[in-house]
Amino acid sequence: MNSGLVAANMLRDAPVPADVPDKWTILKNLTAARAVYGISDRDLAVLTALASFHPGAALTEGDGTIVFPSNAALSERTHGMAESTLRRHLAALVTAGLILRHDSPNGKRYAARDGVGGPVVAFGFDLRPLLVRSAEIGAAATAAREAAARQRRLREAAVLRLRDAAKLITYGREAAPGDWDALEDQTRLLQHKMRRKLDTELLEEMNAGILAVLEAISVRLDPQETEEMDGNAAANERHIQYSTIDSPDSEPSLEKEEASAEAPSPDPAEPRLPLFLVLKACPDLLDYVPGGIRHWHELVAAADFVHPMLGVSVDAWARARRAMGDPVAAITLACILQRATEIRSPGGYLRALTGKAEAGAFSPGPMVMALIGTENARAV
Repeated sequence: MNSGLVAANMLRDAPVPADVPDKWTILKNLTAARAVYGISDRDLAVLTALASFHPGAALTEGDGTIVFPSNAALSERTHGMAESTLRRHLAALVTAGLILRHDSPNGKRYAARDGVGGPVVAFGFDLRPLLVRSAEIGAAATAAREAAARQRRLREAAVLRLRDAAKLITYGREAAPGDWDALEDQTRLLQHKMRRKLDTELLEEMNAGILAVLEAISVRLDPQETEEMDGNAAANERHIQYSTIDSPDSEPSLEKEEASAEAPSPDPAEPRLPLFLVLKACPDLLDYVPGGIRHWHELVAAADFVHPMLGVSVDAWARARRAMGDPVAAITLACILQRATEIRSPGGYLRALTGKAEAGAFSPGPMVMALIGTENARAV
């Protein structure tokens, strides 16, 4: 006898909740919350076998909650578990306060019956604690499932971010030559750590470390423009939104027929940004292309389809394509679409960026990296 057993025995007379799920739901919840109760999967296998000896799907107060299988019958339902192993797991369930012992004078498990075959008193294992603690077990299971889901999201986010970091480093070696070895080594070290099973706290630390690597990559790719995009984006957009070039509602068409007749001179060269990165930063564009986007010309076709919906006139779109080249213009429009709720006049924004492109001072890289940073921040 110990304090734990004394506390467990108090469950014999504890009140039963008004709303109790069936015994299999209780066992399912207990499986999710087994760490809270300090029991193993083998303990649960024995408990499930005990519950299978109780008739009916629900444990009810009036029908009796004591089961009295022999060791041989219990071993059979636990797929041949040895008697000594059964005793150990039964003791663990008693210690956890999930079952109670009702010992007979001779130590046997049986039920004394009345003259018509009904049990009068039973000796064995009482499942009443499951009935009494069903609400507690359900709450613990909900908390455990939420914690497991958060841990799974953290791990998924870390894996995806590490994949992005590795691909961006490969892209960076070509786009911005320099010493990328330190960032690559740091990324590989984080990938190696991901092979272990990490708890929630370590996964949060892991994600913070990966975000720091991604930030360093972003700065390395285009430090000046990235700083401008991250630090002054709101101010820049306010300036563009209230420009006298555009009305707040839609982009005015300047000589639409003439602009339509002029064929834009596309830039056949593909941008240095990987297509997968653009689509990751601008997933809203995929809503307009059910079949997906696999090539740059498909991205351009999607942008050509979407630009009227943003209030961007034909001439503004044609001017952007001439100044930037088709792929870069499509990337720029995809970024504007992704931030459409934040930009009052998409047409005016595009005209301002086109002006920078005509002056040779525009690159879509910082826009894409800023959106990637926003997506990463929302991933968890």
